[in-house]
Amino acid sequence: MAKTFSTTRKGKPGIATMPGGRSPSGATPSPHTRAFPGVLAALALCLLVAVSYFPATMAGFVLDDNALTDARPVRTLSGIWQIWFQPGSLKQNEGHYWPVLYTTFWLEHKLWGFAPAGYHIVNLLLHSAVTLLLWRLLRRLAIPGAWVAAALFAVHPLHVESVAWVIGRKDLLAALFFLSAVLGYLRFVEDGHWGRYILALPLFVLSLLSKSVTVTLPASLLIWHWWQRGRVTGADLWRVAPFVLVGLGVTVADWMFYKNLENVSLDYSWIERVQIAAHALWFYAGNLVWPTELAVIYPHWDVGAGNPLAWGYCLATGAVAAALWFSRHRIGRGPLAGALFFAVTLSPTLGFVDYGYMQFSFVADRYQYLAGIGVITTLVGAAAHGASRLSNAQMRGVQVMVAAVLVVLGALSWQQSGIYQNKFTYYRHIIALNPEARFAHFGLGNWYSKQGRHEEALAAYHDGYQVARRHPSDKDWVGFTLASIGRASEALGRFDQAEAYYRRALEITPRQATINNLGAMWFKQRRYQDALTLFQSAVHSSPVYAKGHSGVGVALYGLHRYEEALQSFERALALDPFLEEAQTNRDLALNMLRKKGQ
Repeated sequence: MAKTFSTTRKGKPGIATMPGGRSPSGATPSPHTRAFPGVLAALALCLLVAVSYFPATMAGFVLDDNALTDARPVRTLSGIWQIWFQPGSLKQNEGHYWPVLYTTFWLEHKLWGFAPAGYHIVNLLLHSAVTLLLWRLLRRLAIPGAWVAAALFAVHPLHVESVAWVIGRKDLLAALFFLSAVLGYLRFVEDGHWGRYILALPLFVLSLLSKSVTVTLPASLLIWHWWQRGRVTGADLWRVAPFVLVGLGVTVADWMFYKNLENVSLDYSWIERVQIAAHALWFYAGNLVWPTELAVIYPHWDVGAGNPLAWGYCLATGAVAAALWFSRHRIGRGPLAGALFFAVTLSPTLGFVDYGYMQFSFVADRYQYLAGIGVITTLVGAAAHGASRLSNAQMRGVQVMVAAVLVVLGALSWQQSGIYQNKFTYYRHIIALNPEARFAHFGLGNWYSKQGRHEEALAAYHDGYQVARRHPSDKDWVGFTLASIGRASEALGRFDQAEAYYRRALEITPRQATINNLGAMWFKQRRYQDALTLFQSAVHSSPVYAKGHSGVGVALYGLHRYEEALQSFERALALDPFLEEAQTNRDLALNMLRKKGQ
């Protein structure tokens, strides 16, 4: 088996890099992969994770973490059934079928409720587990510098988003099961034990049910087979075929579920999509090598047939691919295999298929959590291969440099983890690096509002509106920001101003949330007839609008029409049995009718 791994034309070792291999002589791993005794080396990796991401343990919930905190199935004992068999119960905040992720949240809620520290600590433990699993995989493949590659993975600031953001756990879980499945498959290929193969398939399913982008695992296995022999055999294809079928089945089901909830359709041509993908590959590779100014939301870049820079990224991508292909007999197949793993693993998020986040940015740090292994291992493997020729004194200098790099990256991760302290630090960081991130202005305004700092909230919403105005085609966001200004104005007691903004928002996009806000303000002003007209019109347009029926009931109650109000509350509860406001108001209406009956 050892003789099938990457060699030069003369039979000399090539650069052993991701996705794997041994030297042609079948030699044991180089001394670089055995820098520490196993237990101490593993503890050192865990310590690197704990220190680098320690500020995350004191972080709160931010942005999409409401998918956890607002999820009713997470809060109830019976919710575990809904998480797995009624995915629509999570649809308000989660558009994918990822039950493994929400099962972990469900379990933790039973242990410590919604105390954020517990969730963050579990994320750190998961990242440590992924790091250890990666190290084990690289050692098994006899990758030079395996521990160093795993250590760089452990502390790299590009991974902060996946580790320090609670909802980023999807990346950690997906990677954990992905690497476990790969290890099981590789062991099966080596010893032919079918039990390992049978175990690898459900591990792959668990990965997909954590985050379906890991559908690329079968392609990664084929890359590994090619790296071994320079070709993919029919037997390899048969062994990988079940993974392809399982991956396609789960992913297509998840995609259909997603499309039913969020049917995103972005008007990019295929030329523009190729340009987006090429630029994204260079963007991720560049940030892996030089991770500075890491933003949560990166600005869009310009694409189009007339953009020379966009074509430059395409040409550069093609040139690198060609260079690695034609030099494979001289430097080995490893570098090309690593690049292929990087590109293939990123492919679901490169813009060839529309997804919701593309409306805000083409790239995100979390997308390369798993894919970055290809670049990290390729570079470390090449460096270790070259360092093997150095003297002992020179090697000590290299070790000092490696330690310095780990310290710098760890410090950057520590700093980056701090932005997740609370929503204020989070949104301020986004706006500082990307002022065009309109929803960050909205989020900052919400934070100010909850602190009772309504003037500052109003200013933040106005900033968001100015950004939204520069994107007039996105009417939802324009109307959204106008409604937010209305809420801040209402909180300041400027009711006429608030009403004007609410009305403008409804003219642009009749969002139910805006209707609720305007109606609630009129309830405060005891303008029950105006509120009744508003909500009756809303439920006429959307008969399944539960809060609309509840609003009709509140207006009727205010007009002392208690029997009609009760009927409206009953309609609302028929549509949404868990609508608390309708339950409370129904009881009030019943009590009032009983009193009248007396």
